[in-house]
Amino acid sequence: MERWPALELASTIRHDGNGGVADDLATLRSATSWIGQQAELLAGHVDLAGLTMDEGLRSELVELRRAVRALFAQAVSPAPPSRADAGRLMPAEQALARLNAAAAREAIVPQLDWPAGGTPRAGVLSAERDANVRLVAALARAAIDFLSGPQRERLRACNAPRCVRYFVQSHGRQEWCKPSCGNRARAARHYQRHSATAAHDLSGSSQPL
Repeated sequence: MERWPALELASTIRHDGNGGVADDLATLRSATSWIGQQAELLAGHVDLAGLTMDEGLRSELVELRRAVRALFAQAVSPAPPSRADAGRLMPAEQALARLNAAAAREAIVPQLDWPAGGTPRAGVLSAERDANVRLVAALARAAIDFLSGPQRERLRACNAPRCVRYFVQSHGRQEWCKPSCGNRARAARHYQRHSATAAHDLSGSSQPL
């Protein structure tokens, strides 16, 4: 399954499996763990070994995520955005300014890496020495690429009960981010139909003769 750094960042807000919402950037420890999981996606853009995870970097990632999720909400409109932050989204103009400012913090030159017998891979040449700056800038550039690319047209907010994820449709009729969400959604619809029918029958049976 294809992965996109921008979608991975947005998905650090997710269902926690217990009816609530989890935040993978809530603590320094969880943020460090999440960054480690992105090593393959960020290869060629930033040396993760040089990062210093501190409160400043964590806060920058959270603010960048806010901008990305606000722009994701705009991308899926007029369909509803993710329920996780639908009522407190950053204004689109502010989100654009924040995203572009983060990307502009690092001046880069594109580079092509093609190891012998391997697969060509795009990278960047940068004079920026601060790995923290490079990380935030790389994620911002990835979000710009995502939102300006064809996958934006297939971006959706999962409408399954309790799910708060965004996903990219793999086919035109896909409504949910994964099969388990589809199962929950179908079960909820069945329950609603059954409850409505039962309520109607009960109401009819109570009519005077």
